[in-house]
Amino acid sequence: MIRSKAFNTSILCLIFSASWAQFELAGTIRFRKDSTAAKDCRIVLNHGTPLTISDEQGNFRFRNLSKGTYKVLISLTDFQSVQQTITIDDRDIHLSVFLEVFNTTLDEVVIKDRQSDFGFTRLRAVESMGIYEGKKTEVILPEQLVANLATNNARQVYARVAGLNIWENDGAGLQLSIGGRGLDPNRTANFNVRQNGYDISADALGYPESYYTPPIEAVGKIQIVRGAASLQYGTQFGGLINFVLKKPVTDRKIELTARQSVGSFGFYNAFTSASGTLGKLSYYTFFQYKRGNGWRANSDFNSYNYYADMDYQFNEKTSIGIDITHMNYLAHQPGGLTDAMFLEDPRQTNRERNWFKVNWNLMAAHFDHKFNARNEFNWRVFGLSAYRYSLGFRPNRVASLDDNSERDLIKGDFTNWGTEARFLKRYFVGNKLFVLLVGSRYYHGFNHSVQGLGSKTREADFNYLPTEEAIANDYRFPNNNVSIFAEHIFYLHDKFSVTPGIRYEYIHTKAAGFYGNILRDLAGNIIASSRTNETRVNGRQFVLAGIGLSYKPTAHLDIYSNISQNYRSITFSDMRISNPSSVIDPNMKDEKGYSIDLGVRTQQTTLYNFDVSAFFLNYNNRIGEVQFYDENNRVLRRRGNIGQAVIMGVESYIEGDLVKLVRPSHQALSGVLFANIALIHSTYQKSEIAGVAGNQVEFVPDVNLKSGIRLGYKNLKASFQYTYLSDQFSEATNAVDGGVSAVVGLIPAYDVMDFSISYQLKQWRIEGTVNNAANRMYFTRRATGYPGPGILPSDGRSFYLSLQVKI
Repeated sequence: MIRSKAFNTSILCLIFSASWAQFELAGTIRFRKDSTAAKDCRIVLNHGTPLTISDEQGNFRFRNLSKGTYKVLISLTDFQSVQQTITIDDRDIHLSVFLEVFNTTLDEVVIKDRQSDFGFTRLRAVESMGIYEGKKTEVILPEQLVANLATNNARQVYARVAGLNIWENDGAGLQLSIGGRGLDPNRTANFNVRQNGYDISADALGYPESYYTPPIEAVGKIQIVRGAASLQYGTQFGGLINFVLKKPVTDRKIELTARQSVGSFGFYNAFTSASGTLGKLSYYTFFQYKRGNGWRANSDFNSYNYYADMDYQFNEKTSIGIDITHMNYLAHQPGGLTDAMFLEDPRQTNRERNWFKVNWNLMAAHFDHKFNARNEFNWRVFGLSAYRYSLGFRPNRVASLDDNSERDLIKGDFTNWGTEARFLKRYFVGNKLFVLLVGSRYYHGFNHSVQGLGSKTREADFNYLPTEEAIANDYRFPNNNVSIFAEHIFYLHDKFSVTPGIRYEYIHTKAAGFYGNILRDLAGNIIASSRTNETRVNGRQFVLAGIGLSYKPTAHLDIYSNISQNYRSITFSDMRISNPSSVIDPNMKDEKGYSIDLGVRTQQTTLYNFDVSAFFLNYNNRIGEVQFYDENNRVLRRRGNIGQAVIMGVESYIEGDLVKLVRPSHQALSGVLFANIALIHSTYQKSEIAGVAGNQVEFVPDVNLKSGIRLGYKNLKASFQYTYLSDQFSEATNAVDGGVSAVVGLIPAYDVMDFSISYQLKQWRIEGTVNNAANRMYFTRRATGYPGPGILPSDGRSFYLSLQVKI
């Protein structure tokens, strides 16, 4: 009802609007010395009407401007003001502005150009209270992509990030599962996943799996920092993924956006957002409803997502804000397939009683204070109250028909909170600029996991049977984490910088509970049961260090290098989860190692863009699974420390607007070609497990290619994307045949083609997508547990259509 009223209001406003938005004047303001964003700048048009303030990224925007000449005045305390006269004739204008401190000579500071529309850029040396000089970074700008945003299609959204391995068994985009450089993609657990700078995973320390993913329609940009992020963001080998949601508009009291999407297999998505600024108060909020039947039977789902961000600007230096997020969904799960079943019919399913339920509630508050142009402070407090329930029939033999017995039920409840403070200081020694970042973090997690017998019904009944024997295990996992970190940029020369960093970590984890053993007769009746109490405590402290180098021989070229130590603690699922086909090593150790990057890249240009780099990842005590046979000749998997893995390769990305390179006068026409290829070699150097040393590391295809082209003429854009991944193994013994369980074995090479198109007419936009246009039958994942076990096929050909209106 709320969405319907908002949509009707949008239509009425469009009908009775006296004038349409004509042109836009936007810009980005940076400090000349280090190219970092200049927020809170005052931008005035024509001596006061209208007026706006630059955001945290230094961006500003004026809309609904008519043709004509405008005087732009930009000012910030302690910096020289910039004044420029611009003329709007027949297109939007984008300004790049560089501010100078008062004691330097003012050069030419304003450059007029077209807004780059690659949809992909990089983090600046200092941005959003973080230091990224000398690190491999990527930034995705979803609004500039021609892709299927309604389904959070990761294959398209992350196509320009080199080397990512994406699991594609969730056609609705309810969960994100990406890895890179040999890291397990399962629910992106090997990345530190954040939203607006705070943690959103189940437990950043004890269970870093992400059951919640923000809708891409609400995301302003996705920031990705590779392994070197461990120093600023914590102990993960993959690095950081930070979803920065859209910020409130500053030039109007309310802006409404309504998107309606429909697609194959009963897919429907409704997304509505509102944004605006009222004096010192600004807000952004959205509601999303999504449902569908899925490509396979028993794959239906319903999802609800709500978000609200409110910020209050006390003055030019101080602001506070609060974020609230709620997401819940119920998804039917069709289960996995054996290799033979997949070859026979990848759309078949023999599971009708498997369900998955998620309820996610996030809250965060932030306080920002700018002492002056050189000293800034940020403090965040964040918390999570959530649960995930999985229910189903999951025997060791995937092909076994459901016998309608009691279902396996696992409940995980998460109550976590943390706080993080950062102080950023810029200062000069002589005429050399230095930048210091120091910070601290406290995190407390409390997770409760219970596994037992659920009902025999077909419904989504998440209640245990009312008997003592029904509980297989019950554990509580409290943990605490204290960390202190610092990084410093030394600009030793105008073209050369050194960025050392260090992080101290104290981690305390505990597991307390019991696990049970149940004996049954041949008829399946319980004849005996027992319980074993267990308590495990693990406290450790350590220091991580790293250093980054950056050399900029020209204004548009950066040669960078970084080496950083990495660490990842064992999770509570590594400690105790009962699985009929899995055995956990009780002596499992934390993972340790380091990563090295060396590359050359362009600074952002409007015509071309590239990043070519080599990396080396040393991974000690790597945790994984190997297949073995027990005394009854049953095929089982043992989860534990496999050994030392070494992964190295080349990751390259290049794109260019070929039309503008050849015919720069054709402003209305563009033809962007991109290629993203990762060539990776991986091997287990050492292992105490027989037959593993010398094997290829799991989840590492030798070739990972994504390429495509986007054509545009004025407001019409179309894109084609081709994806190819070579063969990869799913566990350390490099087994090829999946057998009766199908949870291990080869993941064969596959390729996929996607088409997308969009057209914008003033406030209206229409988008269309054909996913997997060639209707390839392939899979990217062999699941060891839920939502399997077994092969999880990726979706076949599908069609989607979206209509958007913004007022």
